[in-house]
Amino acid sequence: MKVFLGADHAGYKLKEKIKKFLAKKSTQFEDFGTNSEESCDYPDFAKKVAKAVQKNKGSFGVLVCGTGTGTAITANRFKGVRAVQATTNYLAQMAREHNNANVISLGARVTPEKDALKFVETFLKTPFSNEERHAQRVKKIDSK
Repeated sequence: MKVFLGADHAGYKLKEKIKKFLAKKSTQFEDFGTNSEESCDYPDFAKKVAKAVQKNKGSFGVLVCGTGTGTAITANRFKGVRAVQATTNYLAQMAREHNNANVISLGARVTPEKDALKFVETFLKTPFSNEERHAQRVKKIDSK
């Protein structure tokens, strides 16, 4: 499993914590930035992560901005990318199980670090159920 990371200035510190968390779990990842708390634009990083997830079948993306909204909206503009703005652990689980989401977006200003790490862990370890009804719905999501 490969995980692609991206964050804006608001999400930088939490992204760095997520990197340490993934490294402890021996999860392979690539960081697309940002690399500081200097003001920057979240779409730049969300696009890089979304494109990487598009190109690398079976990979995941983790995005962090102030609320998680902007990065999720941006990532969802890319075909085959199904991003969820996770605000609870249950939401992270269901997004994987029922929607086969491949990108999780977190809000550093609204989600405590401990919760964010749990959401990432749950998201990455939860498989898609692949039940016919869910598979059919994902197919509809991905169709034009």
